[in-house]
Amino acid sequence: MLAYLPRPPTDTSRYGTFPQKPDLPAAPGAPVEDGGQQAAATAAKRGAPMPNYPSAPRHSGFVPGEPSLPPSRGSLTTQHHRGRPSWCPPPAPQEAGARLYPLHALSVANIPNSSRGKGSARSSTIPAPEGLQSRRCKLLEEDSPMVQAGKRQRQRYVTKVGKCQVNLGNIQDKKRFLSDIFTTIVDLKYRWFLFVFMMCYVITWVLFGFIYFLDAWVRGDVGHQGDPEWQACIENVDGFVSALLLSVESQRTIGYGTRMVTANCAEGVILLIAQSIVGSMIDAMMVGCMFVKISRPKKRAQTLIFSKNCVISLRDEKLCLMFRVGDLRDSHMVDAKIRAKLIKSRQTAEGEFIPLEQSELNLGYDTGEDRLFLVEPQIICHVINPHSPFWDMSAEALRREQFEIIIILEGILSPCLAAGMTCQARTSYTEDEILWGYRFEPCMSLEKGAFQVDYSRFEMTFEVQTPAGSAKELQELKELEQQEHSTLSLYWDHLLQPCPLPGP
Repeated sequence: MLAYLPRPPTDTSRYGTFPQKPDLPAAPGAPVEDGGQQAAATAAKRGAPMPNYPSAPRHSGFVPGEPSLPPSRGSLTTQHHRGRPSWCPPPAPQEAGARLYPLHALSVANIPNSSRGKGSARSSTIPAPEGLQSRRCKLLEEDSPMVQAGKRQRQRYVTKVGKCQVNLGNIQDKKRFLSDIFTTIVDLKYRWFLFVFMMCYVITWVLFGFIYFLDAWVRGDVGHQGDPEWQACIENVDGFVSALLLSVESQRTIGYGTRMVTANCAEGVILLIAQSIVGSMIDAMMVGCMFVKISRPKKRAQTLIFSKNCVISLRDEKLCLMFRVGDLRDSHMVDAKIRAKLIKSRQTAEGEFIPLEQSELNLGYDTGEDRLFLVEPQIICHVINPHSPFWDMSAEALRREQFEIIIILEGILSPCLAAGMTCQARTSYTEDEILWGYRFEPCMSLEKGAFQVDYSRFEMTFEVQTPAGSAKELQELKELEQQEHSTLSLYWDHLLQPCPLPGP
């Protein structure tokens, strides 16, 4: 939580080292120095040459005998190790009793926090102990933007491969799924789909086989096997297994000829007609489900790829959020369209918390740039304007945010088995996957009269000079420069204007 606390100003966020002697308890019976001796000792210490350490903090007043020097930009106070926050002290010098004290310890009040221990809050004028200060610095280093971006792991709304991580539970009215049984079966996983496919045939075979056996047993066909004078309703059925074989042969129209239903009973003919109708319905439904499940365009989305990262850089003097899409197949999609959604939780002015609120990111809907002719990899651009949710977000604020950008690419499949079906590919980008100040490298070249796409460079980026401020700040700065330029132009025109001649 320290990363979200207010930071001290830049000019007071530097640290200095103060070599001090450790506080030793006074020995019993030792004489106590008077005020004059203490003042002389202090003056001697100040007059002694000090090592090249930053000076002590001066918040009010001045020390007599010491000239007040302005802090230098190139001093050691502004230098810090890479990866260490600027508000943490540099490594302690190799000197006995040396301690590190923040220069803003006298100006910023200590905020009680669980990471600082359960003791009482100390006064802001008393420097923190060495152990507490080192623990605080360690926590600040762990909560720094660079370390925090690497450690932050949270649940995605949509995975990189496009799977939605949302589980539906506590559905009371489950009859709605049975009303749309075709879609329910098609949406099943393959293991359950194959199980339902087999059980539909096995159950009907066993059911009609049992009915055949029951009819043959009631009419006495089972007990009169081999009797030439007996007029059997179902011939060559002497048990349940033979009745089951008759059921399979009838429904699958195999017809081996050894077992059959004769015209000596009306119920046998009706049973055979009923099994033929039920078998045709099962074939139509299950084979249709199998065909639709195999030919669904979900697998077509596997050949639609997205870049692993988004980049933010200047394009036409405007900050833009960009990512790259590509199609690996030669059979291109027809009427491809792309959309982007921002998933972010927020709290309204009335105190209502809206989890995972969806807002639209404009990818050129008003200009038609969201409709793609996806023949080669293309870079999709979102201009950060006043209507964009990233309008007042700087590079530093980007690391503090928690959001997710969902990219949806839709299109009609080219002529194939699933012609006319719509395919949809999805991916997502979190704030950790957005690179500020980068661009994508070109991946196309002209070779032998044709354009060659090198997909090995699809993910490659390179760093460019990009301001770290938000788009709003850049716009205000640009307007201020234009206003100053216009003011200077008016002033210059006024100076160049010829003076009027005196009248007669």
